[in-house]
Amino acid sequence: MPTSPPRLSRWSWIHRIALSILGAYALTWGLCTLAVVALVANGADFHEAEHGVLIAAFLVYLAVFLWSFATPRLSQVWLAVGGGAAVSMAIALFWQHQLMQ
Repeated sequence: MPTSPPRLSRWSWIHRIALSILGAYALTWGLCTLAVVALVANGADFHEAEHGVLIAAFLVYLAVFLWSFATPRLSQVWLAVGGGAAVSMAIALFWQHQLMQ
């Protein structure tokens, strides 16, 4: 006889929803920043790079948002989304300062 999966608490659902919305936004923002800096460093016009990256940003946000609900362990979502956002923003900030000098 199959057993039913354990029920998640209300706090767990609220935590997952908030992490999905805000974490996906932060990761998308970090990746977009990194992509724009990379394109500008390779000779693209800033506004062209910005517009091109922001068009693709919707797909990145949607993929991360849906993935965060599909992943069974919340710690994996925190590690991937939080870590990815922090690392991509830090690299983009460092790279941007290097380009401005």
